[in-house]
Amino acid sequence: MRFLYNILFPIFFVVSAPFYFLKMWRRGNWQTGFAQRFGNYDETLRPTSGKPLIWFHAVSVGEVGICAPLLRELSPKLPGYEFVVSTTTSTGMGELKRLMPPEVRKIYYPTDFFFSVRKALNFFHPSAFVLVEAELWPNFLWQTSDRHIPMFLINARLSDRSLRGYKRAEFIFRPIFSKFRAVGCQSEADAVRLKELGFPLVKSVGNLKFDAAKPGRSKIDAAKLLEQIGVPSSAKILVAGSTHDGEEAVLADTFLELRKQFPDLFLVLVPRHFERTKQVCTDLQKRQLRFILRSEITAETKKQNLDCLLVNTTGELKAFYEVATLVFVGKTLTAHGGQNPVEPAALGKAIITGPNMENFRSIMAAFRANDAIVQVADAPAFTQMCAELLRDTAKCNELGKRALAVVEANSGATARTVDLMTTMLSDLQFTTNPDTLV
Repeated sequence: MRFLYNILFPIFFVVSAPFYFLKMWRRGNWQTGFAQRFGNYDETLRPTSGKPLIWFHAVSVGEVGICAPLLRELSPKLPGYEFVVSTTTSTGMGELKRLMPPEVRKIYYPTDFFFSVRKALNFFHPSAFVLVEAELWPNFLWQTSDRHIPMFLINARLSDRSLRGYKRAEFIFRPIFSKFRAVGCQSEADAVRLKELGFPLVKSVGNLKFDAAKPGRSKIDAAKLLEQIGVPSSAKILVAGSTHDGEEAVLADTFLELRKQFPDLFLVLVPRHFERTKQVCTDLQKRQLRFILRSEITAETKKQNLDCLLVNTTGELKAFYEVATLVFVGKTLTAHGGQNPVEPAALGKAIITGPNMENFRSIMAAFRANDAIVQVADAPAFTQMCAELLRDTAKCNELGKRALAVVEANSGATARTVDLMTTMLSDLQFTTNPDTLV
């Protein structure tokens, strides 16, 4: 199986390379750390000889946000350990640099070629590997297992669709899953599915996203920025976070309809991928919305008569959630899967989503059970619900309070995950060459 995979993967890589590199180019800053994607790391990143090192992999921005508070709690309980955190995307790397302390090594995850993975493991000699949520690359997991490096999976979730997919490829994944030392998952339902796939030790510890969303210092003062471009402090602010293709057009239409009833309404659009800025601009221009790009705002920018702010920068969504009257969570109307609703909930904001929140089933179940979120079926229902909440300030505020209560009631997953990991790691004794366990 490995032999076949190592023949097929390079073919797949070559075929998909144009799309892969175009995506990197659009996101920008792709040259930085590019060699790391093939297992070539600068000597300044080499671990201290003899010290055990734990390697965390956080695929992108969301996983990095989970990893940061986890490491803050874990590192004091593991004195003498070193940490490296890898990510796949340039936006994830930006968040790593922003959230992680200097002593944590920040790298790009190696592409799953046999030679890239081998060079990466030979360079870092990890004593343990921790996968945040899931990005399962066979070569990396095979080679990690061959070296008897204990593997952990944290904040795991598994949809019915993913379960069916892994079962179809069970001959590949079951032997890999059986090598994981422990799994911390989001719910009991996830635990049942994961055990069915062959993970030997699975514990439901809750969802780390509830802890990761706790309010903290934002990168910018969004209220001051909006005031600078001419948005009155009394304005109602509709913030649409992590929107996907097609949703900005729906939101622009909704805004124009709502503006007839609420002349002080202002729209803030934050697309999930800022490289779509040109397309979103076209959608807004077609509807004759007066807008400004976040990247165009400088200290010299004067007040204007605007309808919308289009945020084409990264890492600032939370700051705009803070000033929202009402929040729409993207990837739920014209796309499937959903985005994380916990961050605006932790700020006590009223939240509306579309029907497609498949990737956040356990979170949505908690919110729905407490009437703490509104999920609509389509764009007309979205417009109608926005109008209802904007008209009824008390109802809007109450929805936000219930959302915050759900976040507070579900906190503590980070501490439980740390306890699980420290218990497992305390059973291991590392030699000075941490490739080998005794």
